[in-house]
Amino acid sequence: MKVIEYGKKNSKVIILLHGGGLSWWNYREVAELLQKDYHVVIPILDGHWTSDEAFTSIEDNAFRIIEYIDKNYNGSVELIGGLSLGGQILVEILSQRSDICKIAIIESALVIPMKLTHYLVKPMIEMSYGLIKQDWFARLQFKSLGIKCELYDEYYRDTCNITKENMISFLKANSWYTVKENIINTQAKVFVFVGQKEQAKMIHSAYKLNMMIPNSILEIKKKMFHGEYSINRAKEYADKVISLLENI
Repeated sequence: MKVIEYGKKNSKVIILLHGGGLSWWNYREVAELLQKDYHVVIPILDGHWTSDEAFTSIEDNAFRIIEYIDKNYNGSVELIGGLSLGGQILVEILSQRSDICKIAIIESALVIPMKLTHYLVKPMIEMSYGLIKQDWFARLQFKSLGIKCELYDEYYRDTCNITKENMISFLKANSWYTVKENIINTQAKVFVFVGQKEQAKMIHSAYKLNMMIPNSILEIKKKMFHGEYSINRAKEYADKVISLLENI
C-alpha cells in the first residue's frame, strides 16, 4: 500500500482516508497543521492514481488498511478519519476490527444504497469517460464538487489517470455500500460529521450511523456542502482533531 506521511514517526499516529476520485492532497493542509505533534499517514486508496492495487470493494480496501496498521503500528492507532468513500472504508474498518483506533471521524459517508445511481454508474461513465481529459469538462466537474480552486491542477491530473474500470468500480461500490451490524462493537469514540447542504440521503446516512454506533456524536455542519469541512476548512478540522486527541 502506498502512503504519504507527514511529521516525525512517533506513537501518536493519525490515518486519514481521502475521498473517491481525489487523493492524498485532499488532506494535505490538515496534515501540515498536525505534523508538528503527530505522525500523519494518508494511504492512497485502491484504484486511484499511483495506488498499487485496483479497486475491488470497500471491504477489501478496509482489510488492506487494517493489515497495514497491524504491520506498522501493532494493530491500532490514535485516530482514523475518512471522507466520503474514505468515510465508508473507515466505517468498514470499524466493523471489521473493534479496537483499531481510539477516535474515528466519519465525514459524509453514504451508508444507505442509492439503487438508481448504482445502476446508472457504468453506462454514464462509459459515455462520459472520454470527456474527463477535456479541461472544460473537468472544470465543470470540479466546480460541482465545491472544492477550493487551488486544488484543481491535482484533481485534473489524478482524475485523468484513473482507469475507466477503477472509476466504475469505486463509484458503484460507493453508491451501494451499507453499514454492517458489527459496527456496534467498535471501541472507538466515533464522531459523525455531515454538511447541512448535502443530499438528503447523505444526511440520513449520518443519522443512521449515529443511531447504530454506541455513544457516537453527530454534528451537522451548518451551511457546508459535501467534503467542505476537511478540504476547505482544514484549520477548523485540524483544531477539532487536536482537541479530541488531547481529551482522550
